This record gives sequence, structure tokens and C-alpha cells, in this order.
Amino acid sequence: MNHQPDQERELTDHLTELRRRLMLSAFVVFAFFLMALPSVKYVLAYLQEDLVERGLELNAFGVADPLMIYLNLALIIGLIAASPFLLYQVWAFVAPGLHPNERKGTLAYIPIIFGLFLIGLAFAYYWLFPLVLDISTDLGQDLGLEQIIGANNYFTFLLQLTIPFGLLFQLPVVTMFLTRIGVVTPYFLSKIRKYAYFALFVVAAFITPPDLTSHLMVSLPLFFLYEISLSISRVAYKGVLRREKEAMVQEQMDLMKQMNEK
Repeated sequence: MNHQPDQERELTDHLTELRRRLMLSAFVVFAFFLMALPSVKYVLAYLQEDLVERGLELNAFGVADPLMIYLNLALIIGLIAASPFLLYQVWAFVAPGLHPNERKGTLAYIPIIFGLFLIGLAFAYYWLFPLVLDISTDLGQDLGLEQIIGANNYFTFLLQLTIPFGLLFQLPVVTMFLTRIGVVTPYFLSKIRKYAYFALFVVAAFITPPDLTSHLMVSLPLFFLYEISLSISRVAYKGVLRREKEAMVQEQMDLMKQMNEK
């Protein structure tokens, strides 16, 4: 029997569903982008407070810099605000292929992912960014350099510093998910700890200035985050073992029941 037409129809349905969700997601992001436009100037003023406190000001070196900063920041605000909806669309697309208990469990990840992302942004902006700014301005004064800060460079640097931390703070929930589906175990994470530390140390080097103090002050929280992820993996792995044991017991009971019926 030829199942080729059924497979092609199923693939077409999946592609149609994917296209529909992508278009819906793009519409929602655009809507949040429009709603963010009036608030951008207030956000920009808030983000410049650290500079004002240090007696510094921003300068636009390009004709289009103010417009591009305004639009880019509105887009970033729109993406962050729409991210729970976008995550839900990803979940809804893959949900039909999951078991009922997996659907409920993975759906609960959405608010956790969003919350951790915001915590990562807050950590980077309120703790790391002022630290880096202090080091940079103090170094400039020691070298006798007058800092003329470009607005485009300032906000680009700010985003390059904060967004990666929002993503790195997903490590605990990613670890929990991978443990639950059997990709990693706490024993494996413990075994590769020194390699993971080295990788995080390298990542910290890319998002901090070439200063040992700031490098360590970024690396240590990342190491702590890895240890939290390892602890979460241990808890999740115990749950995996418990469910496997319950499934094995249930299978044995069903087998004994079938044998008794015969």
C-alpha cells in the first residue's frame, strides 16, 4: 500500500501550519513594535542615567543615528514583550507530537524562560554594566583621554552586554529540559564541569572589557549558574528514575494480569 500521498499531505499541513504561525508571530511583533514607539524616548532617557551621573553625554556621529537607535530600540522592546507569545507559538507547533504529560510540562517552561531572561537582563544592566562603565571611565581618566561617546556605539555595547546574559540565564531551564528527555545526566554535567567552566570563562571574556577584575566578576556568577543548573539536573534526574521505575512496575503488573487471564 502506497502511503506517499498521505505523507505529502501531512507535510503540506505542517508547512501550512508553520506559515500561519510565522505570519501571526510577525504580526504580533509588529503590533508590539508600534505600541513601543511612544515609550522609546522615556526608555532612552532612563538608559542614559548612568552617563549623566558620570558627567558624560551621548553624541550622534551619523545623520541617521537618532532614527536607527529609535527604531531598533522599539523593535527590541517589541520582541521582548512578544517573546511569551512567540514561545507559545513554538510550543503549539510541536505540541501535537508530544505526549499529554509532556505537553503540560513543556508549557510550564514558557513563563520560566521569560522570567529568567528578564532576570538576566536586570543582572547585566544593574550590576555588570555600571561596573564596566566605571572601569572604562576610570581607565580613560588615568590615560588622560577625553571620552566622546557615540550614541550608536553606546547602545550597541549595552545590548551586546545585556542580551547575552538574558540568554545565559536560560541555562537552568535548558538543563532541566535536557535531563528530562534523557540527553544529559547530572553525572555527565559533573564530569564535564571543568570544561564547562572554561567555556563560560571564554564567554565572559567576549562580553567584558580586557580587565581581570571585571572578567572574574562576570565569570563567578556564570559558574554559580552552572552549579544551580547541576543541582536542578539532579532533582530532575531523580524524577526521571522514579517515572521509569513506576512504568516498569506497571508493565510487570500488566504482564502478570495477562498471564492470569490466560
